[in-house]
Amino acid sequence: MPEKMTCSLTSLFGKTFGHKLPPPSSAYALPPVQVLLSSRDKFSEFYPRQLQHDTPLATVYRIYVAILGGRHLTLRNEIEYFWNQHQWRVCDIPEPPPSVVQERDQRAVLATIPYLLVKAFNRLIDRGLPRDTPPIIHDELMAELKSRPKVFEKVPRWAELVEPLDRPLVIPDARGAAPRDANDRDVDGEMRKKNVLLSLHLCTKTEKRGRRGEPDALLQGSLLTFNEPFAFQSREFLRELLVGKVITFETFYTVPTTKREYGRVNLPNGPSFPDRVVAEGWAKLRDDAGKKEETEDAAAYLEKLRNLESSARNAAIGVWSSTGAKIETSYEVTDPNALVEEHKGKPLDAIIEKVLTGDRLIVRLLVSPQKHIQTILVVAGVRTPSTKRTSPDGKEIPAEAYGTEAQQFVEERLLQRKCAIQLVGSTPQNQLIGSVIHPRGNIAQFLLDAGLARCNDQHVTMLGNDMAAFRQSEKAAKDARKGLFAGHAAPKAGGAPDADYTVVRVLNADTIFIRPRAGPEKKINLSSIRQPKPSDPKQSPFSADAKEFLRKKLIGKHVKVSIDGKKAASEGYEERDVATVTLNGKNAALMLVEAGYASVIRHRRDDEDRSADYDSLLLAEEAAQKEGKGMWASKPPAVKQYQDYSESLQKAKMEASVLQRQKKVPAVVDFVRSASRFVVLVPRENAKLTFVLSGIRAPKSARNAEEKSEPFGQEAHDFANRRCMQRDVEIDVENTDKVGGFIGTLYVNRENFAKVLVEEGLAEVHAYSAEQSGHANELFAAEKKAKEAKRGMWHDWDPSRDEGEAQPSEPAPTTDTTNGDSTTAPPNSATPKAKDYRDVLITHVDPETGHLKLQQIGPGTTSLTELMSSFKAFHLSPSTKPSPLTSAPKVGDIVAAQFSLDNDWYRARIRRVDRDAKTAEVTYMDYGNSENRPWSQLRPLTQPQFSTQKLKPQAIDAVLSYIQLPSTSPTYLADAVAFISESTDGRELVANVDHVAPDTGILHVTLLDPKNSNSVAESINADVIREGLAMVPRKLRPWETRGTGPEVLKKLRELEEEAKEGRRGMWEYGDLTED
Repeated sequence: MPEKMTCSLTSLFGKTFGHKLPPPSSAYALPPVQVLLSSRDKFSEFYPRQLQHDTPLATVYRIYVAILGGRHLTLRNEIEYFWNQHQWRVCDIPEPPPSVVQERDQRAVLATIPYLLVKAFNRLIDRGLPRDTPPIIHDELMAELKSRPKVFEKVPRWAELVEPLDRPLVIPDARGAAPRDANDRDVDGEMRKKNVLLSLHLCTKTEKRGRRGEPDALLQGSLLTFNEPFAFQSREFLRELLVGKVITFETFYTVPTTKREYGRVNLPNGPSFPDRVVAEGWAKLRDDAGKKEETEDAAAYLEKLRNLESSARNAAIGVWSSTGAKIETSYEVTDPNALVEEHKGKPLDAIIEKVLTGDRLIVRLLVSPQKHIQTILVVAGVRTPSTKRTSPDGKEIPAEAYGTEAQQFVEERLLQRKCAIQLVGSTPQNQLIGSVIHPRGNIAQFLLDAGLARCNDQHVTMLGNDMAAFRQSEKAAKDARKGLFAGHAAPKAGGAPDADYTVVRVLNADTIFIRPRAGPEKKINLSSIRQPKPSDPKQSPFSADAKEFLRKKLIGKHVKVSIDGKKAASEGYEERDVATVTLNGKNAALMLVEAGYASVIRHRRDDEDRSADYDSLLLAEEAAQKEGKGMWASKPPAVKQYQDYSESLQKAKMEASVLQRQKKVPAVVDFVRSASRFVVLVPRENAKLTFVLSGIRAPKSARNAEEKSEPFGQEAHDFANRRCMQRDVEIDVENTDKVGGFIGTLYVNRENFAKVLVEEGLAEVHAYSAEQSGHANELFAAEKKAKEAKRGMWHDWDPSRDEGEAQPSEPAPTTDTTNGDSTTAPPNSATPKAKDYRDVLITHVDPETGHLKLQQIGPGTTSLTELMSSFKAFHLSPSTKPSPLTSAPKVGDIVAAQFSLDNDWYRARIRRVDRDAKTAEVTYMDYGNSENRPWSQLRPLTQPQFSTQKLKPQAIDAVLSYIQLPSTSPTYLADAVAFISESTDGRELVANVDHVAPDTGILHVTLLDPKNSNSVAESINADVIREGLAMVPRKLRPWETRGTGPEVLKKLRELEEEAKEGRRGMWEYGDLTED
């Protein structure tokens, strides 16, 4: 059955002149230019014929003679002959020796010939026809040839160096017509470079196929295409009936020369062929039918076929029809992106014509009944091993492991099958990329399930979320060690998964420093991303913005870190971990890429050290590029130039006068020079300052290896680094020093950092400066506390110099305040209170103090449940619900407030009012938690059935007994609050009320789980101590020393020692109670 094919006519020319006439001998002298031009009738005498082997240079000589002799047919054949010697590269043509070339115009003409060859050959190569194209090219081979890398020809160096002639050399054509001058449109442009004027007029037959004046026309005439009418329809008829079916066949005869068998094919319980195909008009009888049939049965069968053919012809069906024969089939996609956009999201019917490799197919896209496109299709989402192939230089390259298996796998399921194709994109080589949907599913998924393919990262942005299913299939094949992954070994984890760390410094947009609860800080890279490249002029301006973006997101935050692998050491860089860092469940690298402040690294296929969210990163990068975010924007960012006002005293005083009029100016600590001296940036002023803490003096740290620190100087410097480096702070400027430093107060987390240093025993109060700052009382109190606790520089201070307010239970320092009532009373001998057990439910833990709000389970909570049910119905009913507040409420008012998390209504008390924002801070009286709500979400509470006289507020204030929370250390306090919240959330507990503060009514309680707690060591109080999130108070209240208090304290101190030894929580850097 005829198919469309491309046929090269090189085989039709017989032997070319290169074969018939041997090249010249080494003694050959090239005929002079003028001799050949004047003796064209004696062409055969000058044509070289001496040697028995051929060379590229000899062919060039023959082309030289053909050009000057006006023999265009010979010229065409010689160029075609050179083309077919695909091992001859034009750039390898040697320079003609002086013994052969003796005149300047000879060398000029010879130098134009490589230009002529390169121009002719590269036109065809660019169209997908390489030099080794065989004489007969079928459709499948044509598509395969176009998929190969294009290797273009180049002019040899010697031809480039030949100087153009001083005067034009005019060469007439075969008819004697010559160009008028160098501007004649028929003059070949390449030969004009050497001042050789040649008109490439071709013979009439070739000229119709080619273009005048273009050398590739000499080769274009050798390509013919043909396609018989109804060729596709007749093949399609057979394909639909037979492909994939079980058949039987009988042989009538065999051609001895080809061993091809001819006979009949039968479908079980179905039609026979060729009977059916002739009857439907899709085949004709051959002209020689009847000459080979030697039996009566064969003659009868032939007669039957003739009758069937006659019936089909009379019915004008199939090939006998006068309409529908023409199908426009394109074998080249000129604009693949336009085709993809036209059919994106719409499945296209297609026939798989050939399986080149497991992931590359030749498909016939059935764009419409009259329009088909046959081309290479790359299977979306996967990459399979290559099959055996031949390189452009003729070398055979063996198949990769499982390459043949992958090809066979796809062939068995898809070859000659009709499938749905969903186009998703195109390759850089303009090959279409698409998903091939087999009736049972996506062929890419089946390849991955069988372990015969890997996921193709380059297709992630085209497939989007569909890539997740491919990753799962690939992982399953790896785990099962199927196919390609037979020798797969799971990568070793680089560290503990999802470990807790604190981000202490941001080096740039892809490198950060993190610190664990116990141990030194470490440097890590964010997995699979790269900061804006400093070497890229378009990206580098965004480096500062990218770093600032990451700093605002991460600095000082508790994050989860999952180590994905290692980044190998390179020149100037040490080996470091690459990790996925998540903040509140969000990947920090993904946040950067989404904002356009990082690009995604293209990993090698075997590189497993990558982010688990790699596909999401690629999708985010593409989205950021389309939206022009960050470094993908068309314009560079406005460069922020900070003015250093500390470089001179005059500039410092000028800026200080501005800052002194402002209070708590937002700033960022850019560098920590010492414990009390910082470099800060003030963004809204574009100012860079050296900032000095007022009211204190901190010990100096060593500035270099030769210098020695003052006692506790390095500890103070390190402490300031941990607490302040790159943090958002607030500053109050009071004055300037003699060298341009700004003196004032630095607030970290709204806390005076000078006071924190003094409390830690890492600085002492400077009396005069403290009085000037207005923080003298605060600083002196902190120093007194540090002395009494013998912290830091006061470790050997004699506490007898000051009067103590209470008898210390043991000498120990702390930066922390007592949780709850800190009033110290003298001990007395009052009888200890009896045990007071109450069933309670913890409803809130204050994040700033660790104080508790609890409900006492009993009649009160039962009444609260009934009240809240009525309260909710009252506020939902259109007929009863009151109107929102229209004016500002007053502090202390009792209102109904709509809680933001569940939108239900609860009783609440007004704590603060913001008239500008029209919001109020409310405390929910029955639960203890607080939040800001707009006035529109508040309603008057005047109904007597919901008043506090009807049911008093159910949230009771309480604190945990016998423990001291780190209230001045925000990090550890937050950890303690989180632990207490998790331990009490939703649990009915038993509270032993150890003490009730007489002035405030606050309950001091020990919380017990009635199911598990049998002693104080199993209480929640003890658990907080055990985790290193609190300590036993160093100054005891009177009631703590009475009754069972000493026994409880003894047990809690034992648990505290365990926490110290395990370096847990606040003890992560060692024992704070040691000198």
